[in-house]
Amino acid sequence: MARWWVCGLLSLLAVAAAAAEGSAEPLIRLPTQDEHDAAPAPAPSAEEGVTRWAVLGAPPATRTTVTSFGSSCRVSVCSLQQRVISLLVSAMCGADVCHAYQILKRGGLKEENIVVFMYDDIAQDPQNLRRGVIINHPKGKDVYAGVPKDYTGDQVTTENFFAVLMGNKTAVTGGSRKVINSKPNDHIFIYYADHGGAGSLGMPNNPWLYADDFIKVLREKHASKSYSKMVIYVEACESGSMFEGIMPQDLNIYVTTAANAVESSWGTYCPGWNPPPPHEYLTCLGDVYSVSWMEDSETHNLKKEAIKDQYEAVKKRTSSSNNLTGSHVMEYGDKTFKDEKLFLYQGFDPANVNNTNRLPLPSLEGAINQRDADILFMWKRYEQLNAGSEEKVQVLKKIKETVAHRKHLDSSIDFIGKLVFGFEKGPSVLEAPRSSGQPVVDDWDCLKRMVRVFESHCGSLTQYGMKHMRAFANLCNNGVSEAEMKEASVGACGGYNSGKWSPLVLGHSA
Repeated sequence: MARWWVCGLLSLLAVAAAAAEGSAEPLIRLPTQDEHDAAPAPAPSAEEGVTRWAVLGAPPATRTTVTSFGSSCRVSVCSLQQRVISLLVSAMCGADVCHAYQILKRGGLKEENIVVFMYDDIAQDPQNLRRGVIINHPKGKDVYAGVPKDYTGDQVTTENFFAVLMGNKTAVTGGSRKVINSKPNDHIFIYYADHGGAGSLGMPNNPWLYADDFIKVLREKHASKSYSKMVIYVEACESGSMFEGIMPQDLNIYVTTAANAVESSWGTYCPGWNPPPPHEYLTCLGDVYSVSWMEDSETHNLKKEAIKDQYEAVKKRTSSSNNLTGSHVMEYGDKTFKDEKLFLYQGFDPANVNNTNRLPLPSLEGAINQRDADILFMWKRYEQLNAGSEEKVQVLKKIKETVAHRKHLDSSIDFIGKLVFGFEKGPSVLEAPRSSGQPVVDDWDCLKRMVRVFESHCGSLTQYGMKHMRAFANLCNNGVSEAEMKEASVGACGGYNSGKWSPLVLGHSA
């Protein structure tokens, strides 16, 4: 999908709101207030006076569907003498990440405690007719202004994400070198939005982020005794597979995902749907799950709304009565602290102090599968260009190349299944989901080897090909060896010229 990493790109924002004991500001001001007209912050409670951290991530403009022009889009803690740390990662939608940053900033989190990972290729893109501006809602204001650029471009990697989360500055490559230096009493909020596949989350720079590696880092973070509680929001296709059957319940971490382990998540505010983006926008502005939790946070008093309340509200808005354009929001991990108020993880905006928490969110009448967002953009652009122009010819060429490679991936995986499991059984074996409560694969190293073998002979999977990750997992679950996979890949893809989709150009996804 398109790679808009402010609407689709991996951003990490580490945000600190109230600092440790004695360093909290007497007032929390809105961006439009000065020291004379700022409203006084509510009296501190036993849950305030802590530093909040946030990490935000978004993918490049050519990855997803959100507020991008030629691409597609998709931690905090408050407690007495604690810091609130927010980790927000969006590899699909830079607009989502920038929007999340603005919410945390208005909530009182300090910029020095916000770490942002984003590809940063949307705002200044020549196809962005509102140069320097990014929006996440059809009538929304600019969410790009003021967003720190801690890690951008080729600095947005799985390795840097893990290093930042662990507070390991020496392991960081490039960027601001800002990391999450959380303490034992701190709370952490992570928001991650990108493309996804079974057991994997996308990154603008390969390799992808795999579930076993993520859980390992979360275990290490817990073992380091550097936080009290953590809340994680994940926007991605099949995002439930990152935690299904593998997420421990004893790490003091609560997780919600945009989709279950086997279904897509969806882009919204797209051309041709209701409500549509402004007429000059040719792509989607956000993702259903992401805009749902953020618009909920913006219209509610987070000192009164509990974690479980937002989960239920987002779950209802993200689902669809006909199950054609909706997904099932899921929850994993430690569910014992869902009664805690959201301000402990996202901060508190004084402008919402009088909100009754009964404000209904408008329904989203249209959505598009995230994997199709980049194709939607290219078609909309093609339709607008002048007939016979060289630019129109080049856009059509790009569409044909993209579609051709997608068809190649689909047919190659299908053929490999038939070669390994037989003509009749092949497709069903590759696509079969495991029982609820089981991880997508037992041998994660095998999964990564299968991906590398396939890409070496058949070309890069790309974000679209993440839809086939379950097939690679099932090859492993059925005992297929690396040698057998190589033989099948050569048989399916022998002689194929992967060209710009070669892993020698893009790197391996595993």
